Amino acid sequence: MWTDAPIPRAALILGLAGLLPFAWGVVTLFVPQAAFLTVDLVGPRFVGPYVGLSYGTIILAFMSGVLWGFATKAEGTVAATGYALSVLPALWAFFTVGAGAGSSAIALIAGFVGLLGLDWVFWRNGLAPPWWMTLRVILTAGVVLALLPIAVIG
Repeated sequence: MWTDAPIPRAALILGLAGLLPFAWGVVTLFVPQAAFLTVDLVGPRFVGPYVGLSYGTIILAFMSGVLWGFATKAEGTVAATGYALSVLPALWAFFTVGAGAGSSAIALIAGFVGLLGLDWVFWRNGLAPPWWMTLRVILTAGVVLALLPIAVIG
């Protein structure tokens, strides 16, 4: 069922680069000097839980668009189901993020794990590229690991 198709280099590099804001949020949680420098240079939105939670919300919405694009490859009931499923990550983020750092991080973790399930549905139906699940597992693991400290610390 799984594929050995290689992830295209650009997709892998850009996907991993997309983990940087999450990683920076963790760094600034535990390295006060990095947090102070970031606040001085670009402002408080780019430190600690703020960067991880806001970026995570944006990425879930972005992934809704990706899934919508996959749905355009289908027809009939499969397409309609794909369109309906594709909006779930964005709606999840919209309705669950914002009630505090800890609960928002938990909601985002659940959203990204749920997104991985949706990724699998689209991939299984041949709407995503063969290498898609390999990339999505790597990126989902990175996102979840980066959001866990926020979920715990709150």
